[in-house]
Amino acid sequence: MSDVIKKVKTKAVIYTRVSSVAQSEKGHGLASQETRCREYARMKGYRIDKVFSDKAVSGLIVDRPGIQDMLRYIHKNRSDGDYVVLIDDISRIARDVEAHLNLRRAIDNAGAKLESPSIEFGEDSDSILVENLLASVSQHQRQKNAEQTKNRMRARLQNGYWPFNACVGFKYKKVDGRGKVLTRDEPLASIIQEALEGFAFGRFQTQAEVKRYLESQPAFPKDHRGEVTYEHVHRLMRRPIYAGMVAHEAWGVSMRKGQHEGLIDFEAYQRIHARLQEAPKAPARADINADFILRGAVACGSCGHPLTACWSTGKSGKKHPYYLCFQKGCASYRKSIRRDQLEGDFMTLLDRMTPGQKFVTFARGMFRDIWNGLMGQTEAKRKTLQAHIQRTEQKVEQLMDRIVEAESTALIKSYEKRIAKLETERFVLAEKLAKTGQSKGTFEEMFEHALAFLSNPQKLWDSGVPEHRQTVIKLAFETRPRYCRENGFSNPEYSLPFKLLGDFCGQNFVMAERKGFEPSKGFGPLLP
Repeated sequence: MSDVIKKVKTKAVIYTRVSSVAQSEKGHGLASQETRCREYARMKGYRIDKVFSDKAVSGLIVDRPGIQDMLRYIHKNRSDGDYVVLIDDISRIARDVEAHLNLRRAIDNAGAKLESPSIEFGEDSDSILVENLLASVSQHQRQKNAEQTKNRMRARLQNGYWPFNACVGFKYKKVDGRGKVLTRDEPLASIIQEALEGFAFGRFQTQAEVKRYLESQPAFPKDHRGEVTYEHVHRLMRRPIYAGMVAHEAWGVSMRKGQHEGLIDFEAYQRIHARLQEAPKAPARADINADFILRGAVACGSCGHPLTACWSTGKSGKKHPYYLCFQKGCASYRKSIRRDQLEGDFMTLLDRMTPGQKFVTFARGMFRDIWNGLMGQTEAKRKTLQAHIQRTEQKVEQLMDRIVEAESTALIKSYEKRIAKLETERFVLAEKLAKTGQSKGTFEEMFEHALAFLSNPQKLWDSGVPEHRQTVIKLAFETRPRYCRENGFSNPEYSLPFKLLGDFCGQNFVMAERKGFEPSKGFGPLLP
């Protein structure tokens, strides 16, 4: 019997790549590339050992995971014979000419040969020329596509449409004739709106408070530690997209009105920027809780420094809550005050702040008169705003004429900055004009909650909710009330509404008589 010589087939691996997830699902995707390579391998008599792929992976060609896995596999198994690397088309690996040549060298060093059903790779001068030309064409196509995409995105941005990924709080919705437009994504939109407006109008004094608020919202995205970073908070506050504006300085697109509805108005956005420029304030303590709700809110009667608090362990091992001043040099330094004593005196103070019903009724009538008066001034305010807008537009036109005549580059840039500033002012005026005469609610909806609080602040305190109690502290006092261990609270400085409405420190407030402004006998002072 003669020996039967078995023909050993050449071993091959397949490499496929797509630049986006969408390409893997339609068109020239991974599956179609693999099919062409397998058909070519059957024609050549190659045995396919493995398939390597990269899907929507950026970076240098040689550094991509699929390429690296393929080269390691070839190095590991090259002892059994050389390999052939099959690709569907040169564009699958030719990001640019330099990257293509680097990959060709890496494949050669691994002991493999590159082949494709679309092109014949050779070592002669003509084959190398064709290969380099095709790689250069692939590079040009990639660069051209990038330029066209950027130009289309920039044009859309100039028209007020956001062309990038939707920011947190927004989602895209297809609109006939307009394409994809940003819309609110609830509940994230409402969460971000409350955070931004809260910082703009002083509900949150620091970015740390905004951070803690966002972390308390289960729906808001957090990092792997379950936290919201300060960088994330800072980005939220500085993005004009949340105010209904779009801009991209890197592409030379100045700030302009967007085609989407913002989560906050532009005035609130400007307030946020102004507050970010202010000197930093001391952050609110993260450990303020129901145990010591007045920590930091009440000042020491001796030195005026905010009181701190702690739990003290007695001889029996039982813990007792105390407030104390920890300011060195103070006469009351580390002299403890029982929590029940201080918080009980504070509740008595709130009870003394409750105004009489006559004054609440009087305040309601006064506020209604002011409300009606403001409603009557709407038309005059609209005319004033329209006049301001016209003057601003005239200034812009004058500066545009100066730019045409100017020859100095520095002067042109100066004019452009002034125009951008005027455009921002014009947008703010237009926003105010659009809102003038549009009430957010009726008088009862706007003022009843405020009047309910002013008429009985202790009721909100008695709710026991820490956030509600902190609100009472912020709204009821102009400054921290001072507390003395011996005499309790002394001459607290109340906020203006309570000065005008209440009956403080045993002084009775009554309305002035019709005869004149001077009070008759027995009339107490209006203010404490």
